[in-house]
Amino acid sequence: MKKFIILGLIALISLTTFAGSLAIKGSNTVFPIAQLWVEELGKLNPNLKITLEGAGSTTGITGLFNGTADIANTSRWMKDKEFTKMHEEGKFFMPFVVGYDGIAIIVNKDLGIDEISIDTLKDIYTGKIRTWNQIDSNLPKKEIVFYTRNTASGTFETFEKLVLGGEKMDPRARMVESTQFEIDTVSINPYAIAYVGVGYVNEKVKVLTLNGILPTKGNILSGVYALSRPLFMWINATDGFPQSGEIKEYLTFGFSEKGQELVEKAGYVAGYGQ
Repeated sequence: MKKFIILGLIALISLTTFAGSLAIKGSNTVFPIAQLWVEELGKLNPNLKITLEGAGSTTGITGLFNGTADIANTSRWMKDKEFTKMHEEGKFFMPFVVGYDGIAIIVNKDLGIDEISIDTLKDIYTGKIRTWNQIDSNLPKKEIVFYTRNTASGTFETFEKLVLGGEKMDPRARMVESTQFEIDTVSINPYAIAYVGVGYVNEKVKVLTLNGILPTKGNILSGVYALSRPLFMWINATDGFPQSGEIKEYLTFGFSEKGQELVEKAGYVAGYGQ
């Protein structure tokens, strides 16, 4: 997977502290990383007040447009229509790669399946396969309960693009707003399946190999894992890159050695300085 050289724009210099506020909105996937950054930065500069919301990538970009967000976290690249709107309004949003993620396919730990293919996954989410025994005759003849993120989610859009390939998702898919809800639900539903950012995976669920490959750090960085992707944050740089202030302080910390260690602590793959 290609590294995004735009990260080189950030100079790793000593943090300067000051009072101020910062509003961060966007991706549910990036939220655990941002949360760790906010907590650690708060120890370094208690005067910096940061609000953090994780309601989907689209909400972050919308926040940049309407001025309610200083930083937008996304688990996807900006859409063509968002770029068009940006140019029409004479704005420039600058991206930074926070780290890398693999969208993990999860099932209940007691379900007797350990692997799945992209094609089978597509057939489940488009409604062609409806029961587990259609995948393997040794599996129970039980309806597959499949969960998906909502349409504001960058994870949904990545899954739709890379797995469904333009086909429509079956309306029986159970659409939810929270990745954590997917984890908790799959852990107690023996016939459920869902897709989540690898940073959310815990011991309560089972991660399936996808085309025989697990979403490990090495497989994500190399792009061998089919659902690997970069994670982004965006700032409004219409008036130029900030040379000082709250946004600069946050970016500087995020791409410091400590900040990238926290990306790994959150369960993702560091995108810079590792």
